[in-house]
Amino acid sequence: MTTALHRAPHWHRPLMVFVSAMAVLAVVTAVGIVADPRVLTGVPVWLKPFKFAVSFVVYGVTLAWMLSLLPRRSRIAEWAGTVIVAMSVAEMVVIVAQVLRGTTSHYNTTTALNSALWDVMGASIMVLFVAHLVIGIVVLSQRLADRVVAYAVGLGIGLTLLGMLAAVPMVLPGQAPGIEGVSGAHSVGVPDGGSGLPLVGWSTTGGDLRIGHFVGLHALQALPILAILLSRFLGTRLDERDRVRLLVVAGVAYGVLTMLLTWQALRGQPLLRPDATTLVAGAALVLATATAVGVVVARRRSPELALAA
Repeated sequence: MTTALHRAPHWHRPLMVFVSAMAVLAVVTAVGIVADPRVLTGVPVWLKPFKFAVSFVVYGVTLAWMLSLLPRRSRIAEWAGTVIVAMSVAEMVVIVAQVLRGTTSHYNTTTALNSALWDVMGASIMVLFVAHLVIGIVVLSQRLADRVVAYAVGLGIGLTLLGMLAAVPMVLPGQAPGIEGVSGAHSVGVPDGGSGLPLVGWSTTGGDLRIGHFVGLHALQALPILAILLSRFLGTRLDERDRVRLLVVAGVAYGVLTMLLTWQALRGQPLLRPDATTLVAGAALVLATATAVGVVVARRRSPELALAA
């Protein structure tokens, strides 16, 4: 891991330059949250660009690291990474520009300019999705030396695509709140900008589609971290095959959790106030995951018990 960090400046150059710029923007917007008294949709006006900047730092570093793992250089993957940078820059320019203008960036069609900027964001996200998919295909087509990491990277990229798809309901016609000049919403059952959880702003009075979107996107970090932890703490107790099985179990559970959170939001339920149906579904997921983990561990121990007998 230390060696990888030393090599980080030599990872995909456009991604790392973008990450550096977003890190600076995160600091600037953090100052703006404190120094600028303006409020937009119930939160400090600079909170949205701050969250996006931090998210892009994490996403960009992770993606650049994954590209560095490829045993053979892929120009297609490198170009796709550069496209992701370009689309991310376009999105951040719109978000920051709208903050400077004192208005919202998402779902804003109140004027011709606002509508055009929202269209730019929508097109950027679609292109970014395709570029991310291309990188996923390239990564899966090459054999990484460490199978556990290979599965973590493949599942992480795939589940991130699922997280991106979880945002689609936000812009569907049925999600339009019926307010002139607004073409979609994060919240379900309540207007955007109401009471929300600290920092993230997820609605505490209705469903919020950002939750499943957030969880899905961060599979890109969660599964590689899990792979590292499995190798670090269970590398001597579980062989590579069993660690891969545990990682697959975690990946499936993570994907189901993403869909469960999106389903809960679509039914207008706040994250912290699930109904009985949601609780039963969550309990079933926990039970199924624990059972699958138990089966993997039991398969590992059974040969040892047989030898002991």
